[in-house]
Amino acid sequence: MKAVRPVLCRPNPPQSAIEGLGNIDPLHARLFAMRGLTTATELDYGLAQLAPVSALENIDVAASLAISNRSERIIVVGDFDVDGATSTALVLRCLREFGFKNVEYLVPNRFEFGYGLTPEIVDVAAERSPQLLITVDNGVSSVDGVARANELGIKVLVTDHHLPGNELPAAEVIVNPNLNGSVFPSRNLAGVGVAFYLMARIGRMLEDAGQTGAAKIPARYLDLVALGTVADVVPLDHNNRVLVQQGLARIRAGHAVPGIKALMQQTGRSLSRCISADFGFAIGPRINAAGRLDDISVGIECLLTDSDEAASEYARVLDQINSERRDIEATMREQAFKYVDRLGEQRWPSCVCVYDSGWHQGIVGLIAARVKERCHRPVIAFAREDEHFLKGSARSIPGVHIRDLLEAVATVKPGLIEKFGGHAMAAGLTIAAAGLDEFKKSAAQQMQRLYPGADFSGAIVTDGPLPESALNLRFARSLREAGPWGSAFPEPLWSGDFTVIEQRTVGENHLKLRVRSAEGGGVLDAIAFNQAGSAYRGVVQLAYKLDVNEFRGIENPQLVVEQIAPLSDSPAC
Repeated sequence: MKAVRPVLCRPNPPQSAIEGLGNIDPLHARLFAMRGLTTATELDYGLAQLAPVSALENIDVAASLAISNRSERIIVVGDFDVDGATSTALVLRCLREFGFKNVEYLVPNRFEFGYGLTPEIVDVAAERSPQLLITVDNGVSSVDGVARANELGIKVLVTDHHLPGNELPAAEVIVNPNLNGSVFPSRNLAGVGVAFYLMARIGRMLEDAGQTGAAKIPARYLDLVALGTVADVVPLDHNNRVLVQQGLARIRAGHAVPGIKALMQQTGRSLSRCISADFGFAIGPRINAAGRLDDISVGIECLLTDSDEAASEYARVLDQINSERRDIEATMREQAFKYVDRLGEQRWPSCVCVYDSGWHQGIVGLIAARVKERCHRPVIAFAREDEHFLKGSARSIPGVHIRDLLEAVATVKPGLIEKFGGHAMAAGLTIAAAGLDEFKKSAAQQMQRLYPGADFSGAIVTDGPLPESALNLRFARSLREAGPWGSAFPEPLWSGDFTVIEQRTVGENHLKLRVRSAEGGGVLDAIAFNQAGSAYRGVVQLAYKLDVNEFRGIENPQLVVEQIAPLSDSPAC
């Protein structure tokens, strides 16, 4: 049986915040207020609520640069994840519809070139004689790559959302809401969000210049923006929720690009009932798998094609690659878990580093995430890049800014990290293989210096108990529709006491239960994924989500259980 994690409740919001949300269901008002919302406007997801395009620094210069090269060869340089794939597909689709004559894309293979606009990938691009390179979801740290492009007389327009380093590349223009001094209202845009803003500005400029309909083109691809935003796990502030909700609306109405339709069908998801979780748990992993194991181009082509038949074939290939990814991940995960379990919880450092010489470098980010869930502290997983260097992927916990941690290590130990970049919750880095032990020691030291009060308990934070009267299909449906849920705007998680009526194991390791609220009422279905092996009797405390389960066209409420605990082990909130 897994160790029981403490269960905490979100603080009750002030009554003024609840009242400020207007005349809505009290349970929903409380949920929204607990997530920091205080006004009804924050629940308005119309496009008019987006932060103004003109408010994003350098957007006019960037749009003008692109338009001035509309008759020249332009190469979009992307990244090998879902954010990069959706950004690339969005920009190519929009520029081509705007009438740009010669637009191509190039995404570095992670195993040959690594991340971003490197000098090597610029040389590859130069073979096609472009006048302009547009980076999407990368570029703000590509100092050497931009310098190489400048040497070759190729202009570079950078669009990115990653945190900048101490030195910016000498590009013609950089569009990034995280540049120092930016006052743009939403600094949480994903790379595809930044790309969308640029396309929106180009469309408006072209419309103002007499190209009828140009301004409406980017909004037709909000399904791509929604997918990339959710899959990149950026915080869903109001601006990002508008982008995601508008994209979901297009998908539900049947207006998605063929690739998204095909991927939804491949995974058994309903277009008309699409929610943000489908991006994070179904579509996103399949596109990411291509970039992790081979070449993200198949994912980009899936999102670019207008042929339903071709999209279905791309989706089938992506599903096959994802199955291979799962097998590789399972082996690596088992090895990583054995290492940390053998080390013992009492000896876990404040920053856990795991490495095996046989690991696949495209999968280490997933391993870092899985070990983080087990150890409840920042984790960096390494794989061998070549004979001399290791590639690392880091995942963090709330309250620990992982990129800042890496920067601290790089500052006190110059040269120990070859290169790094990322966000608060995820980052990537390269170190010399010979420096791994020194890096482990330094990372733990900087963790203790910067975050002496870091919470390693892995506490489950819930919205408290849900009244028995709300444990029904109507309220479960309303929760699905109340999103979009995601990072920093989490799907409601409840805690409460239930009597176990029956239980059985389904699949390989899942626990199927029938439970009744301790308050009484009817019997409910519940599913606890990857939690088989323990027997529960009597009354237990559940931390759970209330969801809708559809089977053979019939919908029923279902509890998706995150933790089952005897009452004595996990006191109620």
